[in-house]
Amino acid sequence: MPKYYAFKVCGYYLYFTSHCIVEAMHVHASDRKLTEAASAKFFVMGNGDTRLENRGVLNDMEIRAIGNH
Repeated sequence: MPKYYAFKVCGYYLYFTSHCIVEAMHVHASDRKLTEAASAKFFVMGNGDTRLENRGVLNDMEIRAIGNH
């Protein structure tokens, strides 16, 4: 079951699944509808860096701001 945060980062909710066995650790940033199509996906590297996998509806400025949090 995904873990949702009640607060927003750059106007988007962050959520993740802690025990995903299909993909590496990743975090979704989604609008208030929490739709997969609109959400961005960031893979979290072992050193804490993030790599954008899918941008969803986020623009470049929003992606930079979320990726730096």
